[in-house]
Amino acid sequence: MPLTTLDPKTALIIIDLQKLIAGMPTVHPFAEVVERSRKLSETCRRHGLPVVLVNVDGVAPGRTEGPSLNLGDLPADFAEIVPELGAQKSDIRVTKKTWGAFVNTGLEKTLKDLGVTQVIVTGVSTSAGVESTARQAFEAGFNVTLATDAMTDTQPEAHDRAISHIFPRLGERGTTDEIIGLLDRTRG
Repeated sequence: MPLTTLDPKTALIIIDLQKLIAGMPTVHPFAEVVERSRKLSETCRRHGLPVVLVNVDGVAPGRTEGPSLNLGDLPADFAEIVPELGAQKSDIRVTKKTWGAFVNTGLEKTLKDLGVTQVIVTGVSTSAGVESTARQAFEAGFNVTLATDAMTDTQPEAHDRAISHIFPRLGERGTTDEIIGLLDRTRG
């Protein structure tokens, strides 16, 4: 569904724009995703809306066929949010060990305590962290908006499938500029 409205109490959730992921090959340039997410975060802060910065510093338990991640092999700063994002002290920080930002993090309670009823989701990767967070937000009763040009994936097919087949079932979609325009028009 195209972008039509944003609730008065909307939060921006930025997924996994961190040092470990910055060097991975992606469908759309990582730096562009960071820049668009930064623009959204600055606009949300200007309008007094919460900004949530999510990073991942582990893996969920269980067997998978995917590559395993040995945390001991990673640089000490692998989970740090990239400085280009322009994080602020007022931002809400969430560290996760699963794909989505809501499982075992307290994020749902934090947002509901703030009166948030809608979330805008950006980040990496479209088909894992972004999609899982959007699904969890939808299941928790939040209205969901997805900034489709402020996300990327390592797999083109997975990125395209999430945007064209999954996201329309979870909420509204718009570009960074469309979302910023709507925020500015409705919050004067």
